[in-house]
Amino acid sequence: MSKTIVSINDTPEFTLAQKLSRIQVEFKAKKGSYNKFGNYYYRSAESILEALKPFNEKYRVYFTINETLINANPPIMASVATIWDAESSASIDCQSVVGVDLEQKGMATAQRYGSSSSYGKKYALGNLLLIDDTSDADATNRHEKEPIVAKEKPYLLEGTEAFTKALDYVEGGGDISIVEKKYLLTQSVKDALTKFKG
Repeated sequence: MSKTIVSINDTPEFTLAQKLSRIQVEFKAKKGSYNKFGNYYYRSAESILEALKPFNEKYRVYFTINETLINANPPIMASVATIWDAESSASIDCQSVVGVDLEQKGMATAQRYGSSSSYGKKYALGNLLLIDDTSDADATNRHEKEPIVAKEKPYLLEGTEAFTKALDYVEGGGDISIVEKKYLLTQSVKDALTKFKG
């Protein structure tokens, strides 16, 4: 008696959450980059993205990363890694927030932003894919060239679903301090949340 093998491509009833769960279990990314200063190997955002490509066809998904400068002084960048379902247009995203060290010696301004951008992408992808870097020296080494990564609370970004909910809450009489317990707010976001309040 022969067995019928059904691939995930033949089962559109799989939700994006189920697909992501499978990818999180199956995903492996080698630590292919070497840091001479700290004497350790680490994963780069580029190596993570390269290792993800086979899953695009297998699970009919694709990945994007969007970056936004959410504060100018000091400069803070938000990176949002998103998995999209090509079959349903559903999406799931994770965010990381990284500061840009403008005082870093030996680096041009573009390099400082580029370094922070790479870290932001890496941590956003790590959050989305549940990559555990606790045993990675790159996660524990604190050397001069490493940007500061803020992990406590996500920034509330204008135009997101979370921002719309926060705006509805504040306009309905809610206290903005409650929003601040859950999110980090830039001054422009605070102003946007309170400008219609009497």
